[in-house]
Amino acid sequence: MTDHGANKKAAEWKPRPDEEDRNQAPLSWHLIQRLFEYAKPHRHILIPLLGLVILRSTLAPLVTWALAAIIAGPITQGNNSMLVGSLIAFTALCLVVAVGFCFRVRYAMILGENVVHDLRKAIYCHLLTLPMSFYNRTRLGRLISRFTSDVESVRTGIQQVLFVSIVQGGQMLITAAFLLYYDWLLFLVVLSITPGFWLVNRAMRKEMSIVLREVQESFSRVTASLAEAVNGIRVTQSYGREDENAESFRELIEDHSSYNLRASRARAICGPLLELNSQLFLAVLVVFGGWQVLRPEAPMELPDFIQFFFLTNLFFAPIQALSNQYNEALTAMAGAERVFRLLDHKPDWQDNPQATDLDKLEGRVEFRQVGFSYLPGKPVIHDLSFRCEAGQSVALVGHTGSGKSSIINLLAKFYLPDSGQILIDGRELGTITGGSLHHHMGLVLQTNFLFSGTVMENIRFSRPGADDAEVIEAARSLDVLDLIENLSAGFQTMVGERGGNLAAGERQIICFVRAMLANPRILILDEATSSIDAITETRLQEALSKLLKGRTSFVIAHRLSTIRQADLVVVMEQGRIVEQGNHAQLIARNGLYASLYRSFTRMEH
Repeated sequence: MTDHGANKKAAEWKPRPDEEDRNQAPLSWHLIQRLFEYAKPHRHILIPLLGLVILRSTLAPLVTWALAAIIAGPITQGNNSMLVGSLIAFTALCLVVAVGFCFRVRYAMILGENVVHDLRKAIYCHLLTLPMSFYNRTRLGRLISRFTSDVESVRTGIQQVLFVSIVQGGQMLITAAFLLYYDWLLFLVVLSITPGFWLVNRAMRKEMSIVLREVQESFSRVTASLAEAVNGIRVTQSYGREDENAESFRELIEDHSSYNLRASRARAICGPLLELNSQLFLAVLVVFGGWQVLRPEAPMELPDFIQFFFLTNLFFAPIQALSNQYNEALTAMAGAERVFRLLDHKPDWQDNPQATDLDKLEGRVEFRQVGFSYLPGKPVIHDLSFRCEAGQSVALVGHTGSGKSSIINLLAKFYLPDSGQILIDGRELGTITGGSLHHHMGLVLQTNFLFSGTVMENIRFSRPGADDAEVIEAARSLDVLDLIENLSAGFQTMVGERGGNLAAGERQIICFVRAMLANPRILILDEATSSIDAITETRLQEALSKLLKGRTSFVIAHRLSTIRQADLVVVMEQGRIVEQGNHAQLIARNGLYASLYRSFTRMEH
């Protein structure tokens, strides 16, 4: 979507109950095909693996047939010389089967790992393309579950379920051919018992499908709650909410445990029922087989019945294994379904196919009657219009929730406006590719987000190709080089997760240097100085003046110095511009800005 209605449609999107909380995940040939698409690039593993699977399903019945033939032949006849030769041949056959099995398992593990690697890479790359609106409505824990438990379920489906099921199914078909060859009538008896196994298996499918999906979803809720608890630990501890949060988490854990116990009970019922059917079948087989051997016209001899009996066990052995694999397949399908649903989720909007790169940017920005809403029917920006020339500084002022951050989001093309136009150097924002626009922008957020790694790596994030000398020069131009060098390991200091090893002011300094290194034409400072103490801010003022010189800047600020130096002050209230002009002009009008300015003055003093 590329039109202005994209944001409205995005806001209307919600996961349907059957998308995230469905109680069944039936086998889907479509999902299996998609998984094979990820396996195709690894044909050098897939093709030999399929060959080994066919070999395994063929040789397993041969091993059973050979064992029964040795018992019915040399052992029954007491022929020692033939027995020795038969045992040597049987041992060789077993060795071939064992080696083939070893390589089959090895190749299946390699293929599964390669597919999982590609899936996780695809998920990560796809997440990078999704706009801010997606993250505003999606819980972090759900995304983590897609990477962890759901992808691991897919791994199990590929490494074990798929190829083991093919082996077991092939084994049944080849064994059936042997049984039909020995005695077609007795084989019909075997087939008459098969529906009993099938009916028991089918009866368990519905229960297992529901339970396994509930287990997956309850685990997703647990991980989501855990992620929120870790991210919000400061708030939890500051308000003394440890006991309440622990009780809430305990309920989630108990809920997850109840689903696991329910799944265990279902498995415990399924196994014995299949075993009971197997024992009953053996009794029926002995009765009918004995009658075939002992009656006067005896269409079947005892050695043949022995081989038939061994092969019959082999025929039914895969049924219980396939039942277990089916349970695993349900889990894999549930995981694959959610993974591909995420991968198939289209961004709420995309660059217009006719959009072109912005090779050069001067920095003129104009908003023309712009309207915007995060949710349909609840606009946060109304008929907003203002203009700034290249190199000018714009201060956005207003109470919390007045629409300042929304202006920044629109300018950075994190969202598209519902109506009106945003022009950059005279070009409508929709005609400019987002990637090329962001290359000309620098952004310093209030949260001062840092990635795990060193100070040097975090600064270089804005320009990966910059060398150490350029990073140091950027810090020197802001007059903060000594502050960074005074850290425990200087530029090689580990900042920790989210910059937790550094003070708020130190994190802010790193973000400023990172923006300076990017050398942007448009600079966005979202309350950028709110975490800087007075002494540090004084040191930054002169450097910031150099950074802002010749660049268009948009500043959401609560510092008087920033507001006074702005070329244009835009005063926002409830999503509308109520005043605009420079500091002196707005003070002279004695309107809302003058009132806010007096409040800022009292706060700073």
